[in-house]
Amino acid sequence: MTPTSRALIAGAAGASALNAVTYLDMALRARPASSAAEDSAGRLADLAHVDLGDQRTAANRRSGLGPLLGYATSVAAAAGYAAAGGRRLPTAVSVLALTGLAMIGSNGPLTVLRVTDPRTWSATDWLTDLVPHLAYGAVTAVTLRALR
Repeated sequence: MTPTSRALIAGAAGASALNAVTYLDMALRARPASSAAEDSAGRLADLAHVDLGDQRTAANRRSGLGPLLGYATSVAAAAGYAAAGGRRLPTAVSVLALTGLAMIGSNGPLTVLRVTDPRTWSATDWLTDLVPHLAYGAVTAVTLRALR
C-alpha cells in the first residue's frame, strides 16, 4: 500500500469520525445542522461563475457539494500531514497536528469566503467545532499508524 493510499484511507476514516461526532452532538443538543459547508459551495460556485441551476436545483447541489468539500479537506489534511513526514511523530502529537490542520483547512476557507468569522464565535461555538475535529485527528492519526 502506498503512502498516498494510506493517507486517503486515514483521511476518509477521520471524516467519518468527524461526521459521527457532529451528528451525535446535533442529536444530543437538538441543534440544527450548520449551513457553512453548503454556503461555501455556493460562494465558490459564484466566484467560479458556475451556474448551479434554478433555486431548488442549486440548493440541492449545494447540499451535495458542501459535504464533498468536507471530505476533500479531510483527505487533503491527512495527505499533507503524511507527506510532511508527520506519521513518525508520537500519536498524541499527531492527533493535535491533524486536528489543527483540519480546523485550519475547514475554517480558513470559510473565513476567506466570509461564510463565518471565528472572531465572533462563543466558547460553545469553538467547542462545537473543536470536538469533532479532535475526533478527526484521533481517528486519522490512529489509522495512519495502523496502516504503517
